[in-house]
Amino acid sequence: MRRLILASKSPRRDEILSLAGYRHEVIVSDADEFLEDGISAACAVREISKRKAEAVAAATDGDRVIIAADTVVENDGEIYGKPKDADDARRMLRSMSGGRHLVHTGITVTDCAKTVSETVTTEVFMRELSEREIEGYIASGAPFDKAGAYGIQGAAGAFVEKLIGDYFNVMGLPLCRISEILSEFGIGLFDFQ
Repeated sequence: MRRLILASKSPRRDEILSLAGYRHEVIVSDADEFLEDGISAACAVREISKRKAEAVAAATDGDRVIIAADTVVENDGEIYGKPKDADDARRMLRSMSGGRHLVHTGITVTDCAKTVSETVTTEVFMRELSEREIEGYIASGAPFDKAGAYGIQGAAGAFVEKLIGDYFNVMGLPLCRISEILSEFGIGLFDFQ
């Protein structure tokens, strides 16, 4: 069995792979995530995922397949990463309340001989949020390690009216597409049973 490596410190990405049954290890990438202004959100996340995969590939050897990902929220053309503080989280949540935004996750899968790198996008429709809900969610501490200041898998799942696309993409790793790509690398969904 090929060694499967997740190049991410995200506990949600690790959990998604584990719940799907993929045996893997985590090696956190130290890749540079700085990008020039003007790059689209979809291109930015793909480029950063590629850098993360390349950094872990350079630090490891043997028969391994590396998965890397990067996620951002795009709302009215503005890119939302993780909020800097409570005011930033408040601004993001208020601006997405009652509207539609996009979640882009760049994914790269590589074994150094072959690389697949792309972006998966999910449309998310958020219901109108009350100030009490926004303040309560911020007070919970949940927004601060999540792109767009919310995690669909927690209490903020109650904020989402509907989505078009992969639910797991909103969590940070589009499981459906990842499983398809991994099969191209000879790693099947049920190979670890």
